[in-house]
Amino acid sequence: MTPALTFPPELLLAAQDIRVAFFDVDGVMTDGGILFSDEGETLKRFHILDGLGLKLLQRAGITPVVITGRDSKPLRKRLEALGVTNVYYGTEDKRPAAEKTLAALGLDWSQAAAMGDDWPDLPVLRRVAFAVAPPHAHIEVRHTARYVTQAAAGHGAAREFCDLLLVAAGRYAQLLEAYQ
Repeated sequence: MTPALTFPPELLLAAQDIRVAFFDVDGVMTDGGILFSDEGETLKRFHILDGLGLKLLQRAGITPVVITGRDSKPLRKRLEALGVTNVYYGTEDKRPAAEKTLAALGLDWSQAAAMGDDWPDLPVLRRVAFAVAPPHAHIEVRHTARYVTQAAAGHGAAREFCDLLLVAAGRYAQLLEAYQ
């Protein structure tokens, strides 16, 4: 069966050597809204498509890394459930965290991709080989991005990024076969 998903060849060429993918959370894996309970607990809404995308990256040998400026119990539980172990919580200065991860994995910026939505993400987005933004990201981020997803943040945008990387790596069709 031929997959229905396609991306322009120039995007696939630009993303074919990616081995690590950096993700922001709020405004990328969520819609950017922050809900608080009466007790002041942060509530988050995650899209199920994004979660499988992160798992598929891992199966394909692409390391997902989350670098977020916030920290919350719901986020920790979600990432733990997905098996994402490379995580930096409460990190406003994201570049050092990305550099630490690259060094630990023996990779460089040319093997990295990232998805972000606002100014704190720019130091990483400007250095990676393949930068991605959701459609409602800040204009400076969209201008920096090589690709802007069709899906909105918190509504499958991270999955679209994952799928693009999987197609570029030549692993998408093989992974899809497991679900036939």
